[in-house]
Amino acid sequence: MPDAAEYSVREHLRDDRPITIRALRPDDRAGMLAAIGRTSMQSLQRRFFVPKKGFSEQEMAFFLNIDFESHVAIVAEIAEDGRPVIVGGGRYIVVQPGQAEIAFIVVDAYQGQGMGTILMRHLAALARDAGLKELVAEVLPENTAMLKLFKKFGFQRGSKGSPQVVHLTLQLL
Repeated sequence: MPDAAEYSVREHLRDDRPITIRALRPDDRAGMLAAIGRTSMQSLQRRFFVPKKGFSEQEMAFFLNIDFESHVAIVAEIAEDGRPVIVGGGRYIVVQPGQAEIAFIVVDAYQGQGMGTILMRHLAALARDAGLKELVAEVLPENTAMLKLFKKFGFQRGSKGSPQVVHLTLQLL
């Protein structure tokens, strides 16, 4: 598997459209902002747990300044009108030795096409290659699509957390 910072692979959505999964780059700011602008308030709230209309400079710096060791981020690009457009992304952040928290989001128009599965598969592979032992995720209970996706990958519900958030863990083998 290539170095996480140079990661780039071609995949296909359920409808056979080609998609590129690649490492987030510092020059992706405009593409990320455009993707966020195309994402519904409901999807943003499901990802960030609070209503989001925009991001501060500090938040943008956090999302874009990736070291590909303790913070790994990938994006999904698809061709629209002949040019690559970011339509999803995911990341994991190491929260303690051997364990990382994972999260991702897909632009609404591309939900239900298998992109979440593709992003999850690649993030898990990158985490395994980095020597991580466990992935954790926090999901809102009403986010049934994400809960179903995590269940498909073998995540188990944990007992920790509050009733407003479902805590999930996956042991990486």
